[in-house]
Amino acid sequence: MIQLFTQETLIRYVYDDLPPADRQELEAALRRDPELAAECAGLFQLRHAMNEMMLSPSASTTSAILQAARR
Repeated sequence: MIQLFTQETLIRYVYDDLPPADRQELEAALRRDPELAAECAGLFQLRHAMNEMMLSPSASTTSAILQAARR
């Protein structure tokens, strides 16, 4: 039987948002299908890279906003 997984399913897996039964089914497929596993690994890397890119305002920007709010 050929099981197809959507991009949404893989993303939900990467973000730990799949029900346990679906997660087990996908993990079994990942062990059998190196192409699917590579695609999933790429999504994990992308998630990690996006987390690294999360920006915060500088201290001077935060200070300026707080000062303006106090006026």
